[in-house]
Amino acid sequence: MSRTLAPLKTLIERPSSQCGKGFAFISRLLKTGISLVLLIGLLWSSGIILPPGSLFGLEWNQSALALPPGNAITDGKALLRYALPIDNKPVRDLQVSLESMSEALRGRRKVSAINRNLDTADRILNIKRDPLLASVPDEHKAEAEAAIDRLKAGVADIRSAVEKQDKEAIWTKRGQLLDQVGQLEELMVAQFPYEVPEEYSNLPQLKGRATVEVQTTKGDMTLVVDGYNAPITAGNFVDLVQRGFYNGLEFVRAEDFYVAQIGDPPGKEEGFVDPKTGKYRAVPLEIMVQGDKEPTYGVTLEEAGRYLDQPVLPFSAYGTLGMARPGEDNNGGSSQFFFFLFEPELTPAGLNLLDGRYAVFGYVTENKEVLDKIRAGDKIVSARVVKGAENLVEPESA
Repeated sequence: MSRTLAPLKTLIERPSSQCGKGFAFISRLLKTGISLVLLIGLLWSSGIILPPGSLFGLEWNQSALALPPGNAITDGKALLRYALPIDNKPVRDLQVSLESMSEALRGRRKVSAINRNLDTADRILNIKRDPLLASVPDEHKAEAEAAIDRLKAGVADIRSAVEKQDKEAIWTKRGQLLDQVGQLEELMVAQFPYEVPEEYSNLPQLKGRATVEVQTTKGDMTLVVDGYNAPITAGNFVDLVQRGFYNGLEFVRAEDFYVAQIGDPPGKEEGFVDPKTGKYRAVPLEIMVQGDKEPTYGVTLEEAGRYLDQPVLPFSAYGTLGMARPGEDNNGGSSQFFFFLFEPELTPAGLNLLDGRYAVFGYVTENKEVLDKIRAGDKIVSARVVKGAENLVEPESA
């Protein structure tokens, strides 16, 4: 049986039968979001000893202690919008005006409180139409203009729902408008923004984004993989999807508040072996840092001494797609990947020890609830690229 490439060490070793009840209680504490400080105290008082200086199998070090606190974005679609390589303030302001409606809709404020957000959106769509279009290449101008008109109509629809105090309709329309904002933002990307290092020219690269529909034995999901920020990792994944590599494979692990991991092929190999070369395809650790113009390759952010830096694609959304790799080899990933299942409350901004250590290449954008049902032994029945296949660039030698 091949060895599973673990994306993260387990919190503690498998408990003995004598400790079973204690661990069940700890599991309940995790589900209620009790602070990590209290959890550590309970573990210590229960006689359960963590390795010195560690939690979740990862050392508490400068990278963990230096990360600033903050409110992490926990929606994969929002993270993908912010991750686009564009620089257009009006469209970002439009995005924020719609996203921040959630504060009024979730709280006890009157629904009418979102009228201020709608006023902002209206003002941008009407007065700043030209600045919005300024970032759109000429070949996409007509499409962008139509998108702006649809957004204006959508804002009017939400106003009607506000008058009727129909929160459900507001939520639904808000989500649709944010999807349309994302589409407008994508039209602003003129070209792939940088050159991938020549040393990785032998690997597939995704020069843009792709949408993948995944059918599992527990339901269907939609994934968006981001080649703008992880061209090699995303390109490797899309290439394998196109080959049908994942069809019929089993989830090798599925743990509550942890990961659902898949991609270990039958036989002795632990990853993809290219039939043309007969060699194991290894992909480098690839992390795009906020403010950088191209990804960092081969080293974790901790190893690079970048303790305060944050990745553009963080592990802050349920259904984050992460690349599995051997713990001792940053560049040993291949076909195995994982869906990140931790609840946001357990990986707050500033305390997420996965960021900068493992590569993120996308997010589940539709039907994330399917992941709640996945167990070890469940399968991916089929995976197929439904959008963006043209962005995959195969190596010349392939």
